[in-house]
Amino acid sequence: MPEKCWSVFNLLLRRRKMGPNLSQLEKELGAGQCAINEHFIGLVNFGNTCYCNSVLQALYFCKPFRDMVLAYKQQTKNQKRETLLTCLADLFYTIAMQKRKVGSIPPKKFIQKLRKENGAFDNYLQHDAHEFLNYLLNTIADILQVEKQSQQKGSKLSSTLPVLQSGSINPSNTMPKSEPTWIHDIFQGTFTSETRCLNCETVRSREEDFLDLSIEVEQNTSITHCLLAFSNTETLGSECKYFCEVCCSKQEAQKRMRVKKLPHVLALHLKRFKLEHPNRSIKLSYRVVFPLELRLFNTSDDASDPDRMYDLISVVIHCGSGLSRGHYISIVKSHGLWLLFDDDIVEKIEASTIEDFFGLPSDLQKTSESGYILFYQSRE
Repeated sequence: MPEKCWSVFNLLLRRRKMGPNLSQLEKELGAGQCAINEHFIGLVNFGNTCYCNSVLQALYFCKPFRDMVLAYKQQTKNQKRETLLTCLADLFYTIAMQKRKVGSIPPKKFIQKLRKENGAFDNYLQHDAHEFLNYLLNTIADILQVEKQSQQKGSKLSSTLPVLQSGSINPSNTMPKSEPTWIHDIFQGTFTSETRCLNCETVRSREEDFLDLSIEVEQNTSITHCLLAFSNTETLGSECKYFCEVCCSKQEAQKRMRVKKLPHVLALHLKRFKLEHPNRSIKLSYRVVFPLELRLFNTSDDASDPDRMYDLISVVIHCGSGLSRGHYISIVKSHGLWLLFDDDIVEKIEASTIEDFFGLPSDLQKTSESGYILFYQSRE
């Protein structure tokens, strides 16, 4: 393992053995210019729940999301029916109301509700942080849509929401997608897929909404490069020819995807796990540089505010060599400070430490501590 990677890995091990130095961190946060009204509270691990803890920390320090969750807490304080969103609101409220600036709490009620609502998470296996993020955001959006639909009908919510066997709310029983929620206001963007028939030159466009963008990774590249590659022109030929409605037959075509509507908070998922066998995936520990400031260059010609700038606010990091044999931590930015959350352990880090989580420049070593989900917030 490269020396830098070993240093980060050993640092994580030392944290586990020594525990958090709360008094020192609290003293630093409460002194001088660092005297801020913020709480840095770690989350206890309930058996391979680091995938959940790391995402929750990243979302808690996404201020637009946190503000809406806490506002929801106030709006529904007399509501007796328990959902995944009410459990999340209770957790965020507990963190925000802590007397100490630094500490840890057990997110027991949230984990119990998550496992009850979705059988896929009802075990002590290691799960994919991105899958959890996707499930959480979509479930919250579904809950909000059902509640809004019920309010518009002037009736009280039923004691139970329509659910699928997996525990997620049934989209067919929610409001149409044209009814956005604050989840969509924060995270939703739109990309347009353009397909040009090489026979008749007809161009067809199709728009799709997203809450996060999943992008392929390559060795020794950057996030900007990966986003441009996402929008590269692809030729459809051979067995993958495009059926052109004008030509009424399959034709060779060119296809590309570009971002049309930029989200307020851009969540980027790096595809670091590649399926090698039906039941086995390998980790791509490629070095992918992610900057503190980001501008999207893969926007469409009709995109609004294409020059919008984003600031990095949090990163979910995968540590280890594989999807089922790793660990998740997160780093967040708050009031100009960078902090690392390793379950119940909280530690202040320097901005330069972020480079340790870009990945490895060599393909030989698969064990790494590398950025997996990046959250960028718009400056607007």
